[in-house]
Amino acid sequence: MEWKPDWGLRGRMAFTMFLLFALYIAFGAVLLQFRGLGVWAAFMGIFLFAQFFFSDKLALYSMGATVVDEDDGPQAKKLHAMVGRLSQQADLPKPKVAIADTSVPNAFATGRSQKNAAVCVTTGLMRTLDDDELEGVIAHELAHVKNRDVMVMTIASFLSSIAFLIVRWGWFFGGDDNRQNMPVIVAILASLVVWIISYLLIRALSRYREYAADRGAAVITGRPSALASALLKISGRMENVPKRDMRETSEMNAFFIIPIKSDFIGRLFSTHPSTENRVERLRDMEREMETF
Repeated sequence: MEWKPDWGLRGRMAFTMFLLFALYIAFGAVLLQFRGLGVWAAFMGIFLFAQFFFSDKLALYSMGATVVDEDDGPQAKKLHAMVGRLSQQADLPKPKVAIADTSVPNAFATGRSQKNAAVCVTTGLMRTLDDDELEGVIAHELAHVKNRDVMVMTIASFLSSIAFLIVRWGWFFGGDDNRQNMPVIVAILASLVVWIISYLLIRALSRYREYAADRGAAVITGRPSALASALLKISGRMENVPKRDMRETSEMNAFFIIPIKSDFIGRLFSTHPSTENRVERLRDMEREMETF
């Protein structure tokens, strides 16, 4: 496998982290002016920093996923064989393998580094795809690990969460006096600005990283058409997934291979490009490979 660094993705990740870092320096300076909110934000920062180190376990827990061994049945054995082979092709340490028992056909990768990554596949996905398509999806998740964008998304997401929590709960730090409330209002408004900018930066990066992972999957497997077919099947199958299952897994939307569908506004600010655009690019790659 000839893996070429995606400098477009690396540049975007570096630029996003630089802007977020600058944004949160300014944000921290505002919060430090107000003792109550500053202490609370520091506490949340420590908590969310710990979340980063346990992000793989928390992500799997939120999906009700279980890490499986090769001896845990035919499905586990099949997945381990695929993940092991594709990890070798991608020149990666073999990640942990997890299965989530849900009808939502999806998959995601998590973990702060290549050495402690995990790849999770849902039972709904295994029922939906054939072996070639499933390999394409797993290769896509391994490409996320290879590109290290899972780590950047995890950092960016928990930094954004601090601002969101202050916007949501900051009013509790106010008092009865309007003059006492003014600093809290300023801090909440600053938090709102930080959260909106973070939100937009994360989504811009997330869309590009999906294209990069699609390209990486095509390089790992040598079959862009298999991933294209998988994306179309998953997207079509989403229509039949019970609403309850959709709600239970919606928190992992940014990390899924296909996001849970929403209304027009949701699609406008989606973490993923459209399935049609992704499939078109994969088919272009297929044609390019056939000419060589």
